[in-house]
Amino acid sequence: MELAHYSDYAVRLVNTEEPARNKDALTSVDAVRGLFGASTQMARRVTDTDVTRFRNVRGRLRAVFEAADGGDHVLAVDLLNSLLMEFPVSPQVSGHQYLDDEGRPDWHIHLADHPSNASAGYAAIASFGLAFHLTEHGPDRLGLCQAAPCRNAYLDTSTNRSRRYCSDRCATRANVAAYRARKRLEAEASGHSGRSADTAQDSRALSEL
Repeated sequence: MELAHYSDYAVRLVNTEEPARNKDALTSVDAVRGLFGASTQMARRVTDTDVTRFRNVRGRLRAVFEAADGGDHVLAVDLLNSLLMEFPVSPQVSGHQYLDDEGRPDWHIHLADHPSNASAGYAAIASFGLAFHLTEHGPDRLGLCQAAPCRNAYLDTSTNRSRRYCSDRCATRANVAAYRARKRLEAEASGHSGRSADTAQDSRALSEL
């Protein structure tokens, strides 16, 4: 498993909440378990207590994205380092489940499950993944969706650092809104120009009387 994959854990957790819409999907043990994807071993260890713990980690991860998105990269790194110190990872060399074309193990770094609890394990993986992405691509690649009121987190992997939205749906919605706004301005400008022309014509007519 590539280390970059672990950054998805951070995005997945942050996006369980939509603050602007007052929505929170992280309300039950089943919801928390759903975050783990194929990592069923960690998911089975989730308890009711983990729901609150996950929400706390989610807020701290969102703060990293907010700082990066706002251009305060030093703060983003400081916040992320705080998470890394509190939730250290346990790297291991793995490969017995993945074989190359010649049947040999495809050795790679794997992050082992955290020994204490599910929330600590998830926080360790998510924080490390985000740190890997940040150091590989730069803190400006951590963003929050610009299609208000969404503000979902995303990782910009575009070649020209041009991503501004969390999904194609939000990008389309933002483009449609911008198009309609331009049309309204054009209509208002046209209407104003028309009224100005009518006023000028009336003034000329009056002067000829």
